[in-house]
Amino acid sequence: METSGIINIDKELCEGCGRCKEICPVDAIYGEEGEAYTIDQDKCVMCGQCVQICSAYDTEFNKDMKKGSKRFKERGMIDEITEPIFAAYNKGTIRELREVLKDPNLFTVVQCAPAIRVSLGEDFGLDYGTLVVDKIPTALRKLGFDRVYDTNFGADVTIMEEGTELIERLKEHKNLPMFTSCCPAWVKFIEQDYPDLLNHLSSCKSPQQMAGALFKSYGAKINDIDPKKIFSVAIMPCTCKQYEANREEMQNNGYKDVDLVVTTRQLAVLLKAEGIDLKDLEPQGFDVPLGGYCGAGAIFGVTGGVMEAAIRTGYELASKKPLDNFELKFLRGGEGIREAKVDLGGQTLNVAMVAGLKNVRSVLDSVRQGTCNYDFVEVMACPNGCISGGGQPKLVLQWKREEAYSKRRASIYAHDKSMEFRKSHENPNVKKVYEEFLGKPLGEKSHHLLHTKYKDRSKNFNKGEK
Repeated sequence: METSGIINIDKELCEGCGRCKEICPVDAIYGEEGEAYTIDQDKCVMCGQCVQICSAYDTEFNKDMKKGSKRFKERGMIDEITEPIFAAYNKGTIRELREVLKDPNLFTVVQCAPAIRVSLGEDFGLDYGTLVVDKIPTALRKLGFDRVYDTNFGADVTIMEEGTELIERLKEHKNLPMFTSCCPAWVKFIEQDYPDLLNHLSSCKSPQQMAGALFKSYGAKINDIDPKKIFSVAIMPCTCKQYEANREEMQNNGYKDVDLVVTTRQLAVLLKAEGIDLKDLEPQGFDVPLGGYCGAGAIFGVTGGVMEAAIRTGYELASKKPLDNFELKFLRGGEGIREAKVDLGGQTLNVAMVAGLKNVRSVLDSVRQGTCNYDFVEVMACPNGCISGGGQPKLVLQWKREEAYSKRRASIYAHDKSMEFRKSHENPNVKKVYEEFLGKPLGEKSHHLLHTKYKDRSKNFNKGEK
């Protein structure tokens, strides 16, 4: 599958400072200092950290609109953009989205990732980490979407499937440790560099893809819509989600799970172009049941969140006892590797959280060597999880990064704390979907719709190695 073009470096603008090369977790960027750098598209995992850190930009594009317009088109952006044009960029999709929303023959559905609600407001002048969860549905409806759903619901379903899968592996003592499969940049990395360990990946699709698959199956049923008329859009903090949505295995019955991915930053541009100011909007909720989520789904946006959500549910499924303290603060944090021992219904579970793809090689090497004692490992390619994704609002001032990440993280945990339900298996919307459609976690229907297989990509990767 072609990956070229999702993350790019404009050679006319690149100053060769080398910051992108330093931050790349897979050494996919090369070149000489002072000269324009190049991305090895085979190696690139499209995490977009180079896009976030790039500071070389065009100061003259507004004075030369012909040149600016050409750049906008190449980047998939719209002519109304007024922000600086940086050398490293993620090719956008909002031109296509505009056309889709004009098509009266399409039934458009959209989902919003957990990290979006604590970052989108920053592009409208709000403080770092401001929670705009009740403004986003209003904004998306104003754009013209027919249904506004939520990736957090997909996250809750992911926990049902992944938690059950982990319990089964522990019983069989097979393919341990189990690694999470929510992060597409991480998945592409292990397919390229450690394909012999793919059996350790969870078979679960990511929350984005699970949600998309349900929109075109159960969603089509409850909305009485032909699945072929449904166009599914995902608003994501992650630049690699475009790649994930286009993977050939991410479909069901001939329909792509997700048709188009738009980043947080691209959504902000489109809203501004359409005259929609987030600050001025009345609060609205997401459509249910496919937009109804609990606190566990919300914390997927931070590193350690997938693990915490899984343990909240896994403990109760395994022990049949209530988990009294489900704020597992020892799992929370930022970049690096964190380890913990967790009581899973009388069984001690050794878990690890890996944030930042550069940190995962030592764990994978220990699995190869047979010395790894972990049972369950969460991996996020970006240093602070999805809140620091490549598609998030750009943090030009580097000294502001930690403040922004800290406040985004705190806002997500505060949102979790405010929720009526905080465990995925207690979400009444999840219960409804399983009762009416899926049956049971890891059942025949859920296995067909919500799980997948990954593949050895090392041959393609080695061809393009620099």
